Order: sequence, then C-alpha cells, then structure tokens
Amino acid sequence: MKDKYMLKTAEAVKIYETVKDLPIIDYHCHLSPKEIYEDKPFENIAEMWLAGDHYKWRLMRTAGIDEYYITGGASWREKFLSYAKALEYAAGNPLYHWSHMELSQFFGIDDTLTAENANKIYDRANEYIKKNNLSPRMLIKQSGVEALCTTDDITDSLEFHRKLSAEDYEVKVLPSFRTDNLLLILRQGYAEYIAKLSEVSGTEISDLASLKAAVEKRLEFFVSNGCKFTDVGIPFFPAGAAGEADADRTFKAALKGKEISGADYSAFIGNMYLFLAGLYKRRGLVMQLHLAVYRNANSTLFESLGADCGVDCVGDPISGTALIKMLDAINKKSGMPDTVIYTLNPSCAEQIASVAGAFPNVRCGAAWWFCDHKRGIRQEMEIIAENASLGAFLGMLTDSRSFLSYARHDYFRRILSDMLGDWVTAGEYDREAAYKLAEKIAYKNIKELAGV
Repeated sequence: MKDKYMLKTAEAVKIYETVKDLPIIDYHCHLSPKEIYEDKPFENIAEMWLAGDHYKWRLMRTAGIDEYYITGGASWREKFLSYAKALEYAAGNPLYHWSHMELSQFFGIDDTLTAENANKIYDRANEYIKKNNLSPRMLIKQSGVEALCTTDDITDSLEFHRKLSAEDYEVKVLPSFRTDNLLLILRQGYAEYIAKLSEVSGTEISDLASLKAAVEKRLEFFVSNGCKFTDVGIPFFPAGAAGEADADRTFKAALKGKEISGADYSAFIGNMYLFLAGLYKRRGLVMQLHLAVYRNANSTLFESLGADCGVDCVGDPISGTALIKMLDAINKKSGMPDTVIYTLNPSCAEQIASVAGAFPNVRCGAAWWFCDHKRGIRQEMEIIAENASLGAFLGMLTDSRSFLSYARHDYFRRILSDMLGDWVTAGEYDREAAYKLAEKIAYKNIKELAGV
C-alpha cells in the first residue's frame, strides 16, 4: 500500500507527489488532549486500535464477533485476533485499507493481516512499540501534524490545552466549542448539566437570558484558549426558530423536567442556532453543522456501554427547506459566519451543495463518517465540483479518537490525486492547475481559514 497505491494514472502519481508530504491540519478530531499532554507510551497495538474505535467495533459485530471480544473482558491479544478475523474478509471496507496503511506507516509491517498470521503481527507490532517508545506525540510528529482541533464540551476546563500551550508544544492543540449537550434539553440529567454550566461560567442560570450570558462567557473562555472552530452534531434540525419568550418558557420547562412537545423543542433549538451563529460571526469562528445522524440506535448496548460504542447510524434526510430557512435567518440577523456543513446521509449531499451556493461563507464538508470510504470521498468531491467550487473545499479530517488515524489523510490525498489525474488524463482539466488545486485542498485552504 505504498508508491502507486490507488493511483491509476501517471498524472495521478505526479499530483500525489505534490501533496503527499504537506503538513496536516486536523480541524475536527476526537483525540484526548490529556493523552497528548501526558504522552504515555502505548502498551500494545490492540489497545491503540481497539480501546475506543467504534468503527472497528461495528465491523467486528457485523462479522459475528461476540461482544466479549469487542468491548468485553477478553485480553488485548484475543481482541486483536478477533479483529484480524473480521478484517480478513472485509473487502471494500475502508478499515481494510486504513488498518494496512497504519501497519505499514507506523509499524513498518507490510504483510497482509489475516487470522493465520495475527499472532505474529501482534508480537511484531508490540516489539516495535516497545523498541521505539511509541507515544501520542511521537505519532503526531511522525504524521506531520501542524495543528489539530479537539472536540470539547462547552463546560470543559481546557486544562490540558492550557498546559500544552504553556509548555510551547510544537503542534497547536486547539479546542472546539461543541454545543450538543447544551441543546439536548430532553436528555436525562439536563438540569444537572445546566448546574455545571452555571458553576463554570460563574452565572446563575434560571432563564433563557442567563443561559445565553453563560454560553457567551464560555465561548470567550474558549476563544482565549485558541478556539477557531465550533461544532454541533445532534440528531435534529429545527424547522424554525422560537421567539425569546417562547424559547424562555421551553427552557424553564426543561429545567423543571416537564414534558416538552417536539415542536417546542425544535423551535428552541432554532432560537439557539440563531444566537450561537451571531456569536460565532462576531468572533470570527467557523461554525460546523453535522447533519442527518441517528444516535444510540441499540438501546441495550447504549445502556451498558454508553455513547460512542458503535451504534450510531445514518439518519433520515433532513429537510432542505428547513436548512434554507435557518441559513437565511442567520444571514439576515447576524450575517453568515464561515460555515461548514456535513451530512451523514449522502442523499442530502447534492441538495446541501446547492443550498451552500445561495449564501456567503458556506461550504460543504468532507465525506463524513459512514461516507468516508473510497467511493464516498470521491463522490462528495465530485458533487462539490459539479455544484460549487472544488477550489474552496477544506479537505480531509480524521474525526477520530485514534492517534493512528492520520493514515486517513494519505488515503484522502491518494483519492484526490487519482480523481484529478483522471480529469487531466481525459483532457478535462489543466495539468498545472491540478497541482495547485490539490495543494489548496490538501493544506492551503484549511491553513488560511484556521489561521494557524
């Protein structure tokens, strides 16, 4: 999986040569700033691969692996062998590509992983980890990462971001302002969450006005610690926005645990979206919207393992009309902040691309999650090219909890180079422009937008 891997034409190879060694700006990930700060060497490859990677957990479940060998009490070796068994026949799954790219790039192992040789590869990888003292920072440096943006709840202390900044760590580790828990007012424990927000913001929260004052204080704190990006990824999108009085009533009812209608809930979210977008616009932050996701589909696993255990799914298509109305309301009220829209449901992609073209500062995001495979990545870029400006695309992000996931940037750069190579070979695009375009997408656009 080196050299000409995934590069079908001579033009693709040449384009890839211009981007393969560019630095990485990972503008949306789920890495732990605590783990980066502490920089503890890893114990074994199974822990690195399987401790929290719900992509791999899903593959193992669909391959018929018992949960004991996925999230249960099996040893790391047993879990690794079980993953190898699942991976061997996962043809077409991006994990097949990513896992082998990671073995090659980070462990120097170019053998195909199978159930038969899994024991030997497990031992070879662990020997390499021990010999080279592999740790989070070493992997980040080896991957050529220039900056990364973690995903942080608005109540987070940002303790480890501040510690990394204080020691002048060479890679910028920046927080992102994630508002999911703020908006999920029907979730059990919401009143306790607001109590925590009240405490960390130094604001007594009793109504909508004080809630917004607390949120603004937290945003100022995040900005003071280098925040450039915001994010939301809840399973709902508002059909409209409530006025202040109605949103206030809904919020007070949520604090008291009272029943709230779906319409009132949606309208409250709409009110908060307008408010948050205004804050982001004034502070020059990028607003990321992750749409069309269904969370925690398997309630039994969710109750036993908690969130992010591999049971989230592609959600129903969102209403394009609702998206248009929300963006229009934001644009009218505060002006549009730089906005990136992702969809987990690919059936929405072309509509979102057309909507993005109707407003300033709005771009389509990278192929997200269940779409970030070879076909999905290329399809998303082709949709952007056909409906918008591919030259404004921000390129790849890991969206991952694994320090090995930077192999995905090479995966993306190969797919990008192959697509542009096809167009150049067919006479559909200029060769020199393709080199420049590849560099913009792989690095320069996000470098400029993030300002890092």
